Amino acid sequence: MSVAALSNDLEVLRKILGSGILSEVEFREEMTLNLTLEALPQALKACKEQLNYELLLDVSSLDHFGEDPRFEVLYELASLDDSRHIRLKAKVSEEESVPTAVNLWQAADWHEREVYDMMGIKFSGHPNLKRILMWEGYPYFPLRKDFPLAGRPSEMPDVASTGVAPLEGGPFVTSPNGGTVAQREPRARHQE
Repeated sequence: MSVAALSNDLEVLRKILGSGILSEVEFREEMTLNLTLEALPQALKACKEQLNYELLLDVSSLDHFGEDPRFEVLYELASLDDSRHIRLKAKVSEEESVPTAVNLWQAADWHEREVYDMMGIKFSGHPNLKRILMWEGYPYFPLRKDFPLAGRPSEMPDVASTGVAPLEGGPFVTSPNGGTVAQREPRARHQE
């Protein structure tokens, strides 16, 4: 990314967001803007509609357990030719919700659902905010720092098998017994 393009993007965002930008960090030609939660929707809209960041690469989150606000959401954006990258971050308390970005990028749908499912951060205005990895009704959020590594008990029936694995011995399963890597490779079993 050229320094001129980065400067231009920053200048546009500074004019639009003003004090909504808490800090700016430039590292390896990528810009990170730390924003207030109130400024985040404006920043996302400006990046999409005025600065032509056509790609939403990722929506992720951080758990700053013990701090207030506890969470932080991160939006990774890029231009279609991959020449410009920007990261937008905003802190979120447990009581707050983040306005959805699905109206700007359809890709936000699954990303926001995953953040909700794993961290419990809600996205207001999301068209289908329900769990995507854990089952509906699961009362915990597995990526929170206070979630125990051993997991938590649940009323979910056992889904893992303790007996023979369903594909064990199949044509695409490596053999756990001795031998070289080549001998453990599934296709080697049929070569005599």
